[in-house]
Amino acid sequence: MTGSVQSHQQPLVPSIRPEFERDVLDAGVIGDISRPLSPWERLTGNTLARRIFILVLLGAAWQAYAVWSDNPLMFPTLSETLATLWTSLVDGQLLQRCLTSLRILLVGYAVGIAAAAVLTMLAVTTRFGNDLLSTLTSMFNPLPAIALLPLALLWFGLGEGSLTFVLVHAVLWPMALNTHSGFMGVSDTLRMAGQNYGLKGLRYVMLILVPAALPSILTGLKIGWAFAWRTLIAAELVFGVSSGAGGIGWFIYENRNQLEIPSVFAGLLMVIIIGLLVESVVFRSIEIYTVRKWGMQR
Repeated sequence: MTGSVQSHQQPLVPSIRPEFERDVLDAGVIGDISRPLSPWERLTGNTLARRIFILVLLGAAWQAYAVWSDNPLMFPTLSETLATLWTSLVDGQLLQRCLTSLRILLVGYAVGIAAAAVLTMLAVTTRFGNDLLSTLTSMFNPLPAIALLPLALLWFGLGEGSLTFVLVHAVLWPMALNTHSGFMGVSDTLRMAGQNYGLKGLRYVMLILVPAALPSILTGLKIGWAFAWRTLIAAELVFGVSSGAGGIGWFIYENRNQLEIPSVFAGLLMVIIIGLLVESVVFRSIEIYTVRKWGMQR
């Protein structure tokens, strides 16, 4: 009986699926995966071109309003302002004022950054430093730098020392606040990685915290630059740089007293041009080669 059962059992053979070969049907024109951009698309996709277009619109609005108002003593035309600007640059008067302002600005800016770096490193390494920075920023960050100008004149007299003092105040607190916020936002994973490598003190700050917090640091640098630049111009409008001889602010003030309104607007336009160059060339280049290249910012 056992033999009969075994004789009826057949080995299991898997079924073989029949193979079919079908011809490819004509799907028609699906479309290009990529196509060349039109001139208009290339133009609108260029950041520099868009910004130049905005500046041209603003310049056209300036020229149109000045022509419509027809009052050169109150609002000169853009063409007259540009001609005055070119004349002042060619004869060297405005260029010398710009160099004087930038020299004082760079000194105050550098001292402010150095002081902010010391305070911030102290804050991230010790509890006392953290409490000190928090207290000082709460006290002095809301205080306008130009409000300290009378005290600066009393302590340092008419000269570069007074300007440097107010510039350091303008740069120090926003720079320290943004840098400290960036350090506090560094992930615990990066912190533990640095500690595992035995990094401490300054090496820990420079190799771990600074690269991770670089977007916040750059923001602090830009804010500090803007605060320092407008503080410098406002202070120069009062007394120049050294006893009535100074930078762009004093150039604007002198021409206002002489009712040379195109020269006043030329000085203001030069302030704007320098601000645009620093923002679009210096800081943007740093961002492109650091945080954007590293994928930390879009």
